[in-house]
Amino acid sequence: MYEPPQGLYDPFLPEPREAGSYAPPADPDELPHLPRQGAGTTPAEELTETPHEPLAPLADPAGEPEGERAGARRSARRKRTGDRPDALRRLVPQALVVAFLAGGTSAFIVSDKTVRLNVEGSSRTLHTFADDVEELLADENMSLGAHDAVTPGHDHGLSAGDEITVRYGRPVALTLDGEHRRVWTTARTVDGALRQLGVRAEGAYLSTSRSASIAREGLDLDVRTERTVTFMADGRERTIRTNAATVHEAIDQAGITLRGQDTTSVDPDSFPREGQTISVMRITGSQEVREVPIDFTTERRDDPTLFKGTEVVAQRGEKGVERVTYALRTVNGVKQKPRKISTETVRRPTTQIVKVGTKAMPTAVQGADGLNWDGLAQCEAGGRPNAVDPSGTYGGLYQFDVRTWQGLGGKGRPQDAPAAEQTFRAKKLYVSRGASPWPVCGRKLHG
Repeated sequence: MYEPPQGLYDPFLPEPREAGSYAPPADPDELPHLPRQGAGTTPAEELTETPHEPLAPLADPAGEPEGERAGARRSARRKRTGDRPDALRRLVPQALVVAFLAGGTSAFIVSDKTVRLNVEGSSRTLHTFADDVEELLADENMSLGAHDAVTPGHDHGLSAGDEITVRYGRPVALTLDGEHRRVWTTARTVDGALRQLGVRAEGAYLSTSRSASIAREGLDLDVRTERTVTFMADGRERTIRTNAATVHEAIDQAGITLRGQDTTSVDPDSFPREGQTISVMRITGSQEVREVPIDFTTERRDDPTLFKGTEVVAQRGEKGVERVTYALRTVNGVKQKPRKISTETVRRPTTQIVKVGTKAMPTAVQGADGLNWDGLAQCEAGGRPNAVDPSGTYGGLYQFDVRTWQGLGGKGRPQDAPAAEQTFRAKKLYVSRGASPWPVCGRKLHG
C-alpha cells in the first residue's frame, strides 16, 4: 500500500476522524486539479447517487453482538460500491498520479546530498545535487587554475558526508643556496611551503619568518641551508657548519683574518658549497722597476742617384727605452713569477733609413778598360768586396779611403758598395792618377 512521505500532503487520503465516526467519501468531481478520465464520462451534476444508508446505532453490551453489526456495515458498503461504477473508474487514474508523485519525491530525496566544502581552511556545509567534484565546483562558480589543488580529484563521485578541500596555488621566487628559481605551493605559510617543497630548514637562514603567511600574490624567499665548509689556513685545517652567503663571511665565522693582499683559493664573494675545501693564501708583495730596450725599425727607400746594388744608410737607427714595473709576490712563503703591472716609454726608438740605388751601373771607362783589375783586387783585398784593413781606414776590393771614394762619386763607404761599382770607381781613379794609388799592387794591372 502507498504511504506518503512524512509531512507530505496527499489529497486522496480521507481526513482523519475520531474512532466510531464516519465521513462519506468526497465527490470525485470536487477534487482539485484532477481531470475526469475516459470518453463519455457523465458530468458530476448529472450523476444520480444512491443516498447513504444510515448506520445503526451502537448497541449496548447487552444488545446485538459486535460481529453482526460489522457484517451489516460490510453489506451496505458492497451495495454502495455496486451502485457507483463510474466513480470507481475515475479513482483509478488518480491513484496512478499519486504513485508517480510519490516516486518523484523519493528520487528527489535520494539525489540531495550533504557535503562539506573546505576552501583555504574555511569550511561550510552544502546541500547539492552534483554527481562529482567537478560539477560541485561549477555550481559554486569556482574556477581553479593549473597550480590550484582540490581533494579528492575533479572526477571523484560525490556521496553524502564527503569533504572537499580546495587550496589555491601561490608563486614563490625562491633563492635556495644561491640558485634562483620560481616555484608554486599551495601552503599558506612559509613553514608549510618549505615542507611541501622538501627544503631542509633546520639551521638555515630564512629571509622571512617561518610563521609568515603567503598571500595569493606570492612572495620572495631566500633560503641558505647549513653546510659543512673546511678552511686550510696557516698550516691548520678548520671545519665549520655555516649558512653564510659568501666565502668571506664564512671565513669570519671560522675566526680567520685576512690582511693586506691575503685572499682565498676561490672568489671571496662566491657562495660556499657543501663539503667545499678552501685554502687561505697569505701574500706579501713588492714592486720592481726595470728599463727594457725597444728595438728600432728599418725603412728602405729607393734612390735613383745610386747605382743598382748600392745601399747607403741615410739615418742610423737607435733603440728606445721602456720602463716596466713588475709586481713581486710571495704566496705562503713561495716566490711567484713577476707580473707586469705597468709600462712607460722613456725614449722612443729612431727608425733606420737605408737608401737603395736604382741607377744602372756603367762598366766601361775609356783608357782603363782591358787592364787586369781582378789581379789588382786579389793583391789588395784577396778579392773580397767588403774587406777592411786593420786600421779601418781602407775598404773594398781596391782599398779606397772614404774621402777618395766619395770624391769619385761614391756614397757611404766603399766596402758597402757592389763589386762592379768598386771596379768602376777604381777605373776612374786610374784615369786621373794612374797606378800610384796602389804603390805595391799597381803592377798587377799590366801583368
